[in-house]
Amino acid sequence: MEYAQVATKSIVIPGKLFRELSGLESPAGVGFVLDLPTDSAIQSKAPSVILDRVQDAGNVGSILRSAGAFGFRQVIALKGTAALWSPKVLRAGMGAHFGLALIEGVGLEDLQALQVPILVTSSHLGELIQDLRLPQPGAWAFGHEGQGVCAELMARAAMHVRIGQPGGEESLNVAAAAAICLHASSLASI
Repeated sequence: MEYAQVATKSIVIPGKLFRELSGLESPAGVGFVLDLPTDSAIQSKAPSVILDRVQDAGNVGSILRSAGAFGFRQVIALKGTAALWSPKVLRAGMGAHFGLALIEGVGLEDLQALQVPILVTSSHLGELIQDLRLPQPGAWAFGHEGQGVCAELMARAAMHVRIGQPGGEESLNVAAAAAICLHASSLASI
């Protein structure tokens, strides 16, 4: 197996014990032990994603995948956001973690280090995303599934952006909104 050849150490665990250790209904039978990154400095000019109290692990992992896919290299998780290295976020991220600088447990005051404009989405404020010239690089902020981006972060934003919803829904899932916004930014850089 290729994994065994590059691993520092390989351990074979009986299938029954592995199934008990795994949180999955049908585990793949392969596990890894990783040292978590310790560098937590915000890269001031990096294209970034800010997560403001996004609590659903599936949403967080999906946003990490979109960030990596669309050229964003830094994800800053404010306090109250699901743990970026939790098992559910890792599964939903599908490997995106390893191409991103991930910074957790950040307070709003720490965002002063960013030297790129912050963009926020709102279903009620701002211009439609397709009508805007998006700054490059920028930092997209996505908020709590029910409450959205907090008032302090909304006030700091250089740009408020709406995603048109001609079908009439009140709002989009945060991971879907993130994918749309990050994709639009990637097109703006072409």
